This record gives sequence, C-alpha cells and structure tokens, in this order.
Amino acid sequence: MNVVLATDDTGGPEIFASLQGEGPSMGMPVAFVRLSRCNLACTWCDTAYTWRFEGDNRPHRDGIAFERKANQVTLSPAETAERIAALGQKRLVITGGEPLLQAPALAEMLTNLPDISVEIETNGTVAPHARLDVRVDQYNVSPKLAHSGNPADLALLPERLDAWASEPRAFLKFVIASPADVDEVLALHARYRFRPERVFLMAEGTDSATLRARQAWLSELCLKHGFRMSDRMHIHLYGDTRGT
Repeated sequence: MNVVLATDDTGGPEIFASLQGEGPSMGMPVAFVRLSRCNLACTWCDTAYTWRFEGDNRPHRDGIAFERKANQVTLSPAETAERIAALGQKRLVITGGEPLLQAPALAEMLTNLPDISVEIETNGTVAPHARLDVRVDQYNVSPKLAHSGNPADLALLPERLDAWASEPRAFLKFVIASPADVDEVLALHARYRFRPERVFLMAEGTDSATLRARQAWLSELCLKHGFRMSDRMHIHLYGDTRGT
C-alpha cells in the first residue's frame, strides 16, 4: 500500500523541514509530511488542495476545485521514509488532510524510521490503528466546531472524544474565529472533561493581521478559562504557502 501525499509548488511530494508552527511543539525543528485526502471539509481549510478536487462539491469559502493529478502523488512507504530521513530531523510531524485514513501505509513507513519522534495532526474522528499507534509519541487533535461547516454527527464523535480525553499523548487544539466558538469549546470541555492544560485555542486566519486581531480577545478568554493559546507561527514567517 502506497502513501498518498499532497504536492508542493514544484509538483513533488510535500515533504520538507521547517519549524512547527502550532500547538505544544511550536518552534521545534521538524520534518513535515503532508498527506492527501480528508473525511471532513472545513469551509476555512487552508490546505483544501489536499481534498477539494474537481467534482468535490463540499463547500469551501474560496470555491476552488483542484486538479487531483497536479495536487496528489503516491510514493511507497520506503521511499517516503527515505525522503524524510534525508531531511536530517529528529522529529516528524505527519499532517494532512487526515493522516489516520492512511494508517497501514504510515505504519509501514515508520518501520523505516526507527529513531525519530512522531506527532500526528488529526481531526479526531478516526481511531488510531494499533500498528501505527504504537509508533506515535504525540497526537495533535483538532476537533472541528460548528463554524467549520461540518455536521457535529460527523465531526464530533462522542466515542472518539472520550478516547482522546483519556489519551495521555493527546493535546486538543480548537480553531477559533469568534468568541462564540469558545462557548462551544467550554460545552465540550464540560462533557468530556478535557484537561485544560492540554487544550489549545488557536485563532483562525491565514494572514498575520487577522491572527493578531483575533488573538487580542482570544488571549483574554484563554486567561479566563485556563486554556493555552497557540499562535500560527509559520503564517508570520512564511505566509500561507505550501512547504512551510
């Protein structure tokens, strides 16, 4: 089984070294691999080229449909691992798309990378496959709130949220566009008993001005409710671009 990846601006697989821009590992030097395909469709998704291909009519605010052939590439697990290893990093971030849709291929890939720490960024709707799970050091779980445009019965699965709440390797990261979104997080927190120190609130935005404006009021809400705030450091450094 091959790994299905997104492409960078050259048309090659989106495998690159950078600084982690979000969440608990923000600022750490890492290798990134961005996978293609997702089971959800966020209207504000900044990587819609991983899933919104021609013929996919799920709504997105930009309304762009991407050509699959130009934005998706497959590699064997061994070749994917070789490209990651060549970056010389000690930590790997697997992102997407939704990485856990490709668990068997990722597990095979990681058998070729025995000396690297692994974090997976996931929307939290897919249970980790046992053969992959044993190789993961950290899960960055980003459940999608109502403003994402995803129905709650697809995006907020009780059995999965219960599991992530009790998973010591999991951090919860919520994308916030308005103060009302924090009320939704508080309701989820009350139901699933997320540990506040493992909950990050992150402003939605793909430019520094938007992020800074939202962080001004979001920081106060984090302070009030005991949650952590995540920046999107890569946006300030590189802009909203692939391979960063």
